[in-house]
Amino acid sequence: MADAAYTLAPKPEGATGVLVLSDGHVVWGRGFGAVGEAVGEVCFNTAMTGYQEVMTDPSYAGQIVTFTFPHIGNVGVNDEDLESRVDGAVGCVVREDVTLPSNFRSAGEFGDWLAAKGKVGLAGVDTRALTRRIRLQGAPNAVIAHDPNGEFDIPALIKRAQEWPGLEGMDLAKIVSREVQEGWEGSTWELGQGFGAAQGDVLPHVVAIDYGAKDNIFRNLVKAGARVTVVPAETSLEAILALEPKGVFLSNGPGDPAATGEYAVPVIKSLLDRDVPVFGICLGHQMLGLAAGAKTSKMHQGHRGANHPVKRLTDGVVEITSMNHGFAVDNQSLPENVEETHVSLFDGSNCGIAIKGKKAFGVQYHPEASPGPQDSFYLFEKFVGMLA
Repeated sequence: MADAAYTLAPKPEGATGVLVLSDGHVVWGRGFGAVGEAVGEVCFNTAMTGYQEVMTDPSYAGQIVTFTFPHIGNVGVNDEDLESRVDGAVGCVVREDVTLPSNFRSAGEFGDWLAAKGKVGLAGVDTRALTRRIRLQGAPNAVIAHDPNGEFDIPALIKRAQEWPGLEGMDLAKIVSREVQEGWEGSTWELGQGFGAAQGDVLPHVVAIDYGAKDNIFRNLVKAGARVTVVPAETSLEAILALEPKGVFLSNGPGDPAATGEYAVPVIKSLLDRDVPVFGICLGHQMLGLAAGAKTSKMHQGHRGANHPVKRLTDGVVEITSMNHGFAVDNQSLPENVEETHVSLFDGSNCGIAIKGKKAFGVQYHPEASPGPQDSFYLFEKFVGMLA
């Protein structure tokens, strides 16, 4: 009953924020960022850096992120570390109050930035207890709320959390995807130099389908030697082929892959039938699996952090990776023509596939390392190398 004592504690003096779970449990704290409320699925992220990249990752659409690292906001925010201009996480839960930033790159304070973005923050929470609850009981639906006067209608918040349908069966990719086609400019960022530029005039052309992509993915494709055109999630096969790509990239994104796959999988199948090289990550990896005949399923708690060990089955090398996913390709459902290439060393779940006889592969993790380790940059070079 330890969890009940923690979640059902009476409202403490000075509480200006609250997290209300759909089962009625209430977590009090100090609100910061935007005033108001937001509904979503509560998850946890174990990364020690990169909170701004996490909050602007479209893959977190419809989610409230619990940061297990206690010092969030300590390096401030800046425009260079934004991963997208569209909505990512709807709110966040942290252990300590946000302190004044101490970093030469900081251009603002995290709480002010959250307020400007319309995202609700909750501080002063026992994030370790909340994380343990998610691990034991799964990721719950909840409402996060901030009111400087500390006035909350708890029954109404519980009702809203209970009525939210959840991420399973939800197609969020078409909501966070860009609406128009655009040519991508710019390579990866380096200290003292800023963002780089494409090298060379004649480069293999990659069409990147945006299901909720992080900008650093496109930068890494450029760095690997590609010319990149980004298209919306619901772009037709005919429109993609009209761009005459040498290869097609399937981006990360939020929501249920089976729901997004209703319109995406037929396009991917047709690309595979035409032997177009394909590379997918995260949601793109899951939809590549669906197109190849595998199945996907909702995970109990998901994988989110920058410290996830993944074993590469071809040679036994272990990559430390950045992850953010609540769905996975069922490795027991892989057809004979699909090879499993990577597995999670945390739980054995699928983290990579390759389609036999095709130049098509995908990984569950985020090789663009934003935030996260750089063990997997080679995948961009591998893909672009296929196009020469």
